This record gives sequence, structure tokens and C-alpha cells, in this order.
Amino acid sequence: MTLLVPLQPAVIAIDGPGASGKSTVAFRLAERIDYLFFDTGVLYRAVTWAALERSIVIGDEAAVTELTRTLAIDVAAPSSDTADGRHCTVLVDGRDVTWLIRTPQVDQHVSTVSAYTEVRQILSDQQRRIGARYGSGQGDRAGVVMVGRDIGTVVMPDAALKIYMVASAEERARRRYLEQTERGRAVSYAEILQDLLRRDQLDSERVVAPLRPAEDAFVIDTSQLAPDEVVQRIIDLATKRVAKTPAFG
Repeated sequence: MTLLVPLQPAVIAIDGPGASGKSTVAFRLAERIDYLFFDTGVLYRAVTWAALERSIVIGDEAAVTELTRTLAIDVAAPSSDTADGRHCTVLVDGRDVTWLIRTPQVDQHVSTVSAYTEVRQILSDQQRRIGARYGSGQGDRAGVVMVGRDIGTVVMPDAALKIYMVASAEERARRRYLEQTERGRAVSYAEILQDLLRRDQLDSERVVAPLRPAEDAFVIDTSQLAPDEVVQRIIDLATKRVAKTPAFG
């Protein structure tokens, strides 16, 4: 895809609740401006999946935290011969878990894991290192689009541009339902909606890094917008802010 605007090295932070369209928009945006796409939520999902895989009780904070310290989690761009719709490849101890971390079971438990203080510290440090490297122009892409729930507020508060995406719970549940059924999974819309509402509450009420927009974030409601419309809005903002903001670091 043609590079519309050559932007200097920077961090673009995109936060918001689950299924608000963050990953889809961020991936397309990253392609348009030649930035690295980094969905930070996959790190929490990877830890959750690993804990479930090892039969570690999700409610055992000490055990989950210790597991987080030992896991080798990596994220890479999809290989040229991968055609399953993935935006990135997620590896845990060398195993490709890209789709394993997207199951309803992981959906149900990831908020609990992401609320653990030390887990967040460990993974936030890792996210921050990656963001700082790409944001200062030291990576193999021009910058980085970081997606999560606390990028603009905690992980990269100095990001050049902060976006907070929202959508109605019903629309987000519909998107998640279609995503799962397209992969051949038998899921319930009602259960997905309930899980999203439960996770919204957990994410918003947690003591450590609660889900909320940064004070200087641009809020975009995606309920009635196509992904490319949202991408264009962000590009318009980026041309005004990123081009005028000193490179990170």
C-alpha cells in the first residue's frame, strides 16, 4: 500500500475496550505509514494461555506472576507464506500460539491476569523497551503503532499521538461473534456480550492502570465507521501532530 505521508519516528498509541476495532485499524494504519504494528494485548493473552495450558490456577497471582517471569514471549511480522489473516505471529517458548490465544477461554480469563500488578510491570517494561526503540528510529520500521488498554496512560505517556477507540457493547459483541464464527467456532452472541461487559468492568475498576483515555487522547467512536474511515481520521491527525512532534527519546 502506498505510503501516504512520510512521518518521522514516533509512537502512536491506540487504546480502548475489547473489540472496539483497535487491532484492525492499527494494523492497516501501520501498513499505510510504514510503522511496526504492535498489539501489546497479545502478551497478556500469551501469559493467560500458558497458565491455562499448564493448569495453573488463574486466581493464584503468585503462580501466574512467576510464570510470566519465565516465559519467552516474542512477536513477529507474519511470514510471506502465511495466509490465515493474522496481523502478527505470537510465539511462546518458540511455539506459534497466534490463534490459541484468541479462544473464548482466554477471553474469559485475560482480564484477571492483566490486573495482577507484577504481571503488568513485567510486560509493561517489555512493551516500553520495544516502543522506545521504534519510536526513536532505531527499529526496522519508521515508527510504531502500539495497541492496548494503557499505552497512552502508562506504558508510553509521551507518545506523539494518542487515540482512544470506543464502540457500543452490542456492536463490539457482534464483531467478536462474527470473528469467531468465521473461524468455525460454535459461540454464543449472548455469552460474548456478557464476557465483554464483564471485562469492561474489570478493566475499568482495576487498581493498577485502569482502562481510561489519556487526558490528551483523541476519542473516536467506531460504532458506525468502517475501519478505513478510522484509519484516515488517524492519518489526518498524525500529519498534524507527529510531523510536528520531536522523535521519542
